[in-house]
Amino acid sequence: MSNSRSQDRNVAPRITIRIDLRNGQIGPGKVRLLELVEQTGSIRQAAAAMKMSYRRAWLLLQSLEACFGVPIVEATTGGKQGGGARLSKLGQGVVTAYRTAERGANRTGLKALKSLPRARNRK
Repeated sequence: MSNSRSQDRNVAPRITIRIDLRNGQIGPGKVRLLELVEQTGSIRQAAAAMKMSYRRAWLLLQSLEACFGVPIVEATTGGKQGGGARLSKLGQGVVTAYRTAERGANRTGLKALKSLPRARNRK
């Protein structure tokens, strides 16, 4: 048996959630992007950390802003101090709300999944 297959058996189930809104969705990728913007202070650095283009990151952030109709990320242009980006209060609230919902889903969902038989790898 290959090492990756034996490792797959030892990985606990994981639940991810996607929240459908009237004008779009919030999921783990968009939330991670928001977290990285907050951590790095840069959309470009956040995109690089996720191995995506700046354009793709910008489009994802724009789609989030379209959902709410207000800025999620506040960007500043360069100059002596340099440019940067940070989450707006709403952006911070989106991350907090999503991670709270995710923790709740994992607590409840993983209890329910314990009743399922373990998945077996088949050749």
